[in-house]
Amino acid sequence: QVQLVESGGGLVQAGGSLRLSCAASGRNFINYVMAWFRQAPGKEREFVAAIGWVPSDTNYADSVKGRFTISRDNAKNTVYLQINSLKAEDTAVYYCAAGYGTSTLNWWGQGTQVTVSS
Repeated sequence: QVQLVESGGGLVQAGGSLRLSCAASGRNFINYVMAWFRQAPGKEREFVAAIGWVPSDTNYADSVKGRFTISRDNAKNTVYLQINSLKAEDTAVYYCAAGYGTSTLNWWGQGTQVTVSS
């Protein structure tokens, strides 16, 4: 069983930056693919970014490429999402997920709210 706890969300002005963190409990963190998703009000949850066992193995939604960076620290069992040049449309609850592949994300966190003011 893996427990995921997100942090780092908040209210920020457009153009600002945030770094979200997701701390994972349990063993074998290094074996998991980690991902971030987000859900804006009235919209479905959407994929944002993922990182594989090898930290250089990353994948991003087209809408965030160049502004978001996913990274992981296996020694701290933590995955990060650096968000730069925030836009109003980035307002959403951001969720961390873990699994053995991006199609098998078995564990999810409770989410952290990001609100961007224009």
